[in-house]
Amino acid sequence: MPIRNDGTMIILSSPSGAGKTTLVNLLSRLDNFEISISHTTRKPRPQEQQDKDYYFVSEEEFKRLINNQEFLEYAKVFNNLYGTTRTPVINKLNEGKNVLFDIDWQGADQIKNKKLDYRLITFFILPPSKEILFDRLSNRDMKDKLIAEERMKQFSRDVLHWINYDYVVINDNLDECFLRIQNLITAEIKNGSKDYDKDFVRNHVEKLTS
Repeated sequence: MPIRNDGTMIILSSPSGAGKTTLVNLLSRLDNFEISISHTTRKPRPQEQQDKDYYFVSEEEFKRLINNQEFLEYAKVFNNLYGTTRTPVINKLNEGKNVLFDIDWQGADQIKNKKLDYRLITFFILPPSKEILFDRLSNRDMKDKLIAEERMKQFSRDVLHWINYDYVVINDNLDECFLRIQNLITAEIKNGSKDYDKDFVRNHVEKLTS
């Protein structure tokens, strides 16, 4: 637990299409919250900007960063590499900024295992149903149903990692989901009471995986 006025690390993970990136962007508008920008070897999607959404790099450059041990975490997701470099994150935390991470369960596990001397809060975002998730994936800028189906297969594996997170939040209504996450972060930082029902979450996961 930090003893200085350091910032807090806040991880949002989710199966593809459950809304973590949108939620991270909403949280970044709050005072003193900043997004950690990841490196990736994948191609930019329409509307994505270099150095704002991601640092888009070649596989060769990514592997150079791995060899230099510059990553706080990195993972291979859908045949592309994603990673967070250590120095910018530590600098922001030391300045008292709260740093937001839009990463998958592999990256979250790596950061937790680093046991850094900063407060860490982890969230796993789930869709209200598999049907709604499939609709979201099908309507995203990938119209290819085969891609959506591949994501759905991965969903069945990813969802099992919910148990390793501090909080699981269901993204049925975006505004309500955002407010819920915001309230849980505030309660954690201020050591206040938390409105959280783990049995409800467990039942929801059972429905998603049945």
